[in-house]
Amino acid sequence: MRINGTTKSALASHLGESISGAITIRAFEGEDHFFAKNLDLVDKNASPYFCNFAATEWLIQHIEIMSAIVLSSSAFVMALLPQETSSPGFVGMALSYGLSLNTSFVSFTQSQCNLGNQIISVERVSQYMDIPSEAAEVIEDNRPLPDWPQNAYVEIRHLKIRYRIDAPLVLHGITCNFERGDKIGIVGRTGSGKTTLIGALFRLVEPDEGKIIIDSVDISMIGLHDPQSRLGIIPQDPTLFQGTIRYNLDPLGQFSDEKIWEVLAKCQLLEAVQEKEQGLDSHVVESGSNWSMGQRQLFCLGCALLRRCRILLLDEATTSIDNATDVLLQKTIRTEFKYCTIITVAHRIPTVMHWDMVLAMSDGKVVEFDKPTKLMETEGSLFRELVKKYWSYTSSTNI
Repeated sequence: MRINGTTKSALASHLGESISGAITIRAFEGEDHFFAKNLDLVDKNASPYFCNFAATEWLIQHIEIMSAIVLSSSAFVMALLPQETSSPGFVGMALSYGLSLNTSFVSFTQSQCNLGNQIISVERVSQYMDIPSEAAEVIEDNRPLPDWPQNAYVEIRHLKIRYRIDAPLVLHGITCNFERGDKIGIVGRTGSGKTTLIGALFRLVEPDEGKIIIDSVDISMIGLHDPQSRLGIIPQDPTLFQGTIRYNLDPLGQFSDEKIWEVLAKCQLLEAVQEKEQGLDSHVVESGSNWSMGQRQLFCLGCALLRRCRILLLDEATTSIDNATDVLLQKTIRTEFKYCTIITVAHRIPTVMHWDMVLAMSDGKVVEFDKPTKLMETEGSLFRELVKKYWSYTSSTNI
């Protein structure tokens, strides 16, 4: 039963992933691979299920055979006894009781199988109960000031992060400082730890060692709500909630319609929203699929503009949009967040070429942290190598 439940989870997970990524699978002609993997998972799940089903049927069959033998023997013995030994009513009642006892045994066997499945479910719930809870949402005795972070100064001290206790380190003792108003570009190859560093600033993952200090406040000592509500982010894959445009921009109803329209104009979304008959009350479907990827990212930018975040993080926000929207996004960021600290994770190297500082990472470590012009002049610089590879790849693609 345990193996059956484990293999069934893998099968359901693979099926869900195949359905959600069907377009990509067809685009790369990977149908045969996914079909073969699905059949392999079905076979792995069917084997323990067959053993479990066969064992249950074997037990029920043997119980029925034993009951039939006992009932037949009893009936035969009663038939041979003299008529004065027992009354016909007593014999009929005894045989009826034996038949009902046989049915009870079969039902009991089936209930034991169902009980086994329930025990496995309870065990799984127990495993979830043993997972440590995340930090408190709000710590009333240790809350930052209402205008925090005013200076937008970020200090990272010997930050080490791992995703599980027994897992290897993802970040290996990162130490760096982001001054107020700096535009920081974080670059590195896939798996270097860029997104993990962004997640640590929002406390999506807790440090194994080290600290993250923002305006003299150690974020590990305050509630989760404070850093997550005071920092702005434009994610790589933005998601809108089902509701209205007003709800997605201002879910708590803190700003007036005039302020929202002003922000939409700055985000170059004014015309797109005005074309809708209901304006700010226009419907947004689940995940915002009735809006383009670029428009969803501009909506995220609008949320940050409404809340006037002093620290803005961009997690590869330009990888899924066209160059025109990218230029528009960067222009709005430079204009509206001129005095804010901006931390950008980007694959498009031109995005960070004009930033104040570049943080180059490799294998969870800080390799370089300097001005982009200086790193370009340094022979053997990791940032310089990434720039060369980017332009060579772009040139070959255009050809």
